[in-house]
Amino acid sequence: MTSVQAVSLTPRAYRAYGDVVSVRSDIRPRPANLGTADRYDQLAALENRRPRRAKPNLCLFHSRPQLARPKRTFEAKLLEKHPASTQVFIPMGAARRYLVLVCLGGGSPDLSTFRAFVATGAQGVTYRPGVWHHPLIAMDRPTDFACLVWEDGTRGDTAVVRLPSPVLVRV
Repeated sequence: MTSVQAVSLTPRAYRAYGDVVSVRSDIRPRPANLGTADRYDQLAALENRRPRRAKPNLCLFHSRPQLARPKRTFEAKLLEKHPASTQVFIPMGAARRYLVLVCLGGGSPDLSTFRAFVATGAQGVTYRPGVWHHPLIAMDRPTDFACLVWEDGTRGDTAVVRLPSPVLVRV
């Protein structure tokens, strides 16, 4: 069984898989809302490579925790990808941390690129089109995630594969 150590989510470490959506020091904010807020623009590349009939879908995932203290390992048994659309996840409300599992690959996942990240409740993530990822893994408590993805209701929306053997993720 392959084993991977989860690390803290940073824009640099995550760059090959997508973008981290958060307040960032490399983006200069501009004042907004009569000076009561700072606005950070262009935090992520959003792509829709689907035909015109694919529409943006803003949805919500209510995720039950799959990894709660004192448990420190998780077995990834499957991965999915959205071949032609960016997928964005923004934690809402009570999120403190969640696990992000990603890897590259074309028709099948390249497990040599498998990475695990622990994100904070102040960080959202994107998956670039074609990036393999595990479904969201809430940690410690139920977490709601707002999601944006372009879909048309066909099989081209999502590809899912079972892994030949689980990948053990240590947190």
